[in-house]
Amino acid sequence: MTSLSPVLKQATPVVVDHASGCWIHGTDGRDYLDFTTGIGVTSTGHCHPKVVAAASEQAGKIIHAQYTTVMHQPLLALTEKLGEVLPAGLDSVFYANSGSEAVEASVRLARMATGRPNIMVFQGGFHGRTVAAATLTTAGTRFSAGFSPLMGGVHMAPFPYAYRYGWDEQAAVDFCLRELDYLFATRTGANETAAFLIEPALGDGGYLPTPPAFLQGLRERADEHGIVLILDEVQAGCGRTGKFWGHEHAGISPDVLITAKGIASGFPISAIAASAELMGKAWPGSQGGTYGGNAVAAAAGVATLGVIEEEGLVENSRARGEQLQAGLKQIQAKHPVIGDVRGYGLMQGIEFTDADGNADAATAARVQQTTTKYDLLSLTCGPLGNVVRLIPALVISEEEVDEGLKRFAAACDEACG
Repeated sequence: MTSLSPVLKQATPVVVDHASGCWIHGTDGRDYLDFTTGIGVTSTGHCHPKVVAAASEQAGKIIHAQYTTVMHQPLLALTEKLGEVLPAGLDSVFYANSGSEAVEASVRLARMATGRPNIMVFQGGFHGRTVAAATLTTAGTRFSAGFSPLMGGVHMAPFPYAYRYGWDEQAAVDFCLRELDYLFATRTGANETAAFLIEPALGDGGYLPTPPAFLQGLRERADEHGIVLILDEVQAGCGRTGKFWGHEHAGISPDVLITAKGIASGFPISAIAASAELMGKAWPGSQGGTYGGNAVAAAAGVATLGVIEEEGLVENSRARGEQLQAGLKQIQAKHPVIGDVRGYGLMQGIEFTDADGNADAATAARVQQTTTKYDLLSLTCGPLGNVVRLIPALVISEEEVDEGLKRFAAACDEACG
């Protein structure tokens, strides 16, 4: 009998029958409040009627129209709709299927545009699982171990993880910017560095908001040295952080923006955006792909962006995120094993540490597993596995946040002792 790969690990025992909004209804007859959203993908909730209608209608017209062979209307509409929310000047878009593909396309573009070989990433970043993307990923060795050699030309700088260092945020930022400058002197010269690649909020690396001052420091150095600033908005974008793009918290703009996950409410599509001038420096034939910009996924993307705008979901993410974080901090006050609560919008991380400040992955895992017992779905993350992440859909209501907090508190009471 054929089965799934034994390497795949199921975070919960739930088998889905159907889902709607913030709820997954299992084949076991139980109703689960979903604070995972397919790892930040179902931004408008499960099966939003407008997204379902758009995808269904498009599937009856044409499912696959390879967009370098024949163009289709949904992709043109999606490009126009994206133009309404992209940072000023990022007026050229290339589409792919996944975040990993978009990351690799952005790196390829930066190297071609600058003629430089090296990419600077930051400790704890997650950028995908394909060979180049895994090389760029430092959120855990499991993503890049066992299939060396990896891609060359990748260098890593420290990330301002203030809680881990035991410093205030500004001290962490100052230290990491100094270390970045030191790397220019000791590892890769600024004139050999094609790009900085960073997430506005770390995903698998622990749900850590990137301090605005650090992004501002990267922008300054990119401008000074002609380095391409690539912002990986795969998880933080599309309203997840309480602003449409996560980098807006820092008041800066990237040279290349990567988007995926929440852009199409569960349909596979990704994109990179850059200025037409920068995008035009890609070599002929370097961009393409059979399934990129799929017609049904593009139609779902148009509908998703419409729902985010019409239902005020960016503002809802901000307000419900503040509510969620405030409730989590009340739970933290009861449980010393919760060392840190942090996040932007509906992207909240709860870090578990022991009395000496060491990572407590065992407790984080118990809490995550126990939330399922209370019909709340959650996930863990972080290089040391000691962070529980909560990622509700942007459509979540005030009452659903309160219910989620109630269930999370009950799980903590049971799992933390």
